[in-house]
Amino acid sequence: MHYKGVLTKMKTENGSPIQYYLVFENDFLHVNQLLDKHLSIHFVGYECLNCSLNKEIYRQGFCRQCFFDIPQAADWIMRPELSQAHLGIEDRDLAYEEKVQLKPHIVYLANSSNVKVGVTRKTQVPTRWIDQGAHEAIEILEVPNRYLAGIAEVALKEHVGDKTNWRTMLKNEIQDENLVEWRDKLKAFIPVEAMPYYLENNAETNLEFPVLKYPKKLKSLNLKKTPQFSGVLKGIKGQYLIFEDDTVFNVRGSEGFVVQLAIA
Repeated sequence: MHYKGVLTKMKTENGSPIQYYLVFENDFLHVNQLLDKHLSIHFVGYECLNCSLNKEIYRQGFCRQCFFDIPQAADWIMRPELSQAHLGIEDRDLAYEEKVQLKPHIVYLANSSNVKVGVTRKTQVPTRWIDQGAHEAIEILEVPNRYLAGIAEVALKEHVGDKTNWRTMLKNEIQDENLVEWRDKLKAFIPVEAMPYYLENNAETNLEFPVLKYPKKLKSLNLKKTPQFSGVLKGIKGQYLIFEDDTVFNVRGSEGFVVQLAIA
């Protein structure tokens, strides 16, 4: 079977295990059904997720011009503490910024390679944790806007990590942590403005990924350098495909790439 389309991050449904889907314009693939099958990936071009032109992808699925122009790629996306829509101050497009920033946001702890703090819109729970490959997570604050979530994250990352070690996550070299204890320990460092939104009695969420075999020595597939790849799919974790020969492919990191897929 053959498929062709523009890569975007895999859609997910939480379950035991999590269900993954690759969605193209005219097709979709239930990726879990490809486990133990031979998958070929052929890189054929680019399609910017904003302007749809065949221009080289710069970051986050966008060509260079779009990345520096559109509100979906502004600095406050990666650094929520820079959000200013709650003050009525525009960065690139105030209407868009109000729509995204002035919604309930969750500050959370997740454990994918180590305990880390993060921020996401409430509607993105548990999708955000799945995308990070976290096997456990807990909500610690539910705030009314992105700015408050951002300043809380900045304060807490003085005392806990804010990055995932993707190699450790993919090898599954992980330890279970008591996230309730971590939440209680970090409570003292939450900024005063965010403290009214502290979630006292939340339980942690556990997530199960569809992986038949974890890699031991990782080889990262870069479609620019290796435009043709074939292998037997052995797992899906975070936004990565894991192959039998220990090759791993970051689907989200290749957004905007046009590919042909063949399944045998």
